[in-house]
Amino acid sequence: MRILITNDDGISAPGLVVLEQIAQDLAGPDGEVWTVAPAFEQSGVAHCISYTRPSMLSQLGPRRFAAEGSPADCILAGLHVAMKGAPPDLVLSGVNRGNNSAENALYSGTLGGAMEAALQGLPAMALSQYFGPHNKDLDTPFEASAHHGAEVVRKILAAAPKAEKDYRLFYNINFPPVPAEAVKGSRVVRQGFRRGTHFSAEEQLSPNGRRYLWIRGGDQHVHTAPNSDASVNLDGYISVTPMRADLTAHDMLDGFKVIE
Repeated sequence: MRILITNDDGISAPGLVVLEQIAQDLAGPDGEVWTVAPAFEQSGVAHCISYTRPSMLSQLGPRRFAAEGSPADCILAGLHVAMKGAPPDLVLSGVNRGNNSAENALYSGTLGGAMEAALQGLPAMALSQYFGPHNKDLDTPFEASAHHGAEVVRKILAAAPKAEKDYRLFYNINFPPVPAEAVKGSRVVRQGFRRGTHFSAEEQLSPNGRRYLWIRGGDQHVHTAPNSDASVNLDGYISVTPMRADLTAHDMLDGFKVIE
């Protein structure tokens, strides 16, 4: 198996090392793992692409590249430059430092990389490690994803539809904020919503009197509805959420027929 990996925390991120190990396990001794990751951290860029400016692509070693761009840029660079003419069998993005459950999924560069791969017609998964008091101070905070990652990916590949058109599926995988031995299993669930918490902006003044804004995150330990991603993560389960890039609110189409 040939696997392309990326992330949004940057080429030097510890979570990328974990993902490389997961990918090597999946690829096997005769497979290949290609890495194209951002040269610098790109957290929160979602599915953006550098459409109005060029990006430098640097080769750091065999099958290892850094791109000055977003995770989606990295996927484009991997498919159309680094691996041109020989696309991968699978694309993995992560392992993100922090969860991409609930509304975080909408901001996530990690998911943006997986989404771009799906739009390019490839099987793709985003992997993220929830952080909390039970794992943030471990020697390896990514312990849960490192231990369980390859197994979860294999199970998804075995169950995934074999033939898809248009907006094909990609998968959002979040590992709970617990040590590997405390993981209770995995659950296929919907995307949740954290009520009463959200991103915000805080104004600060620089020493020369100029105004700047810092973006602040919300409480990440708010439970979402039962049988949704953040809720099962906080209960110790790995969440798997099938997603598509189709943003249509399909449940509302018939209700708006009146305006036709």
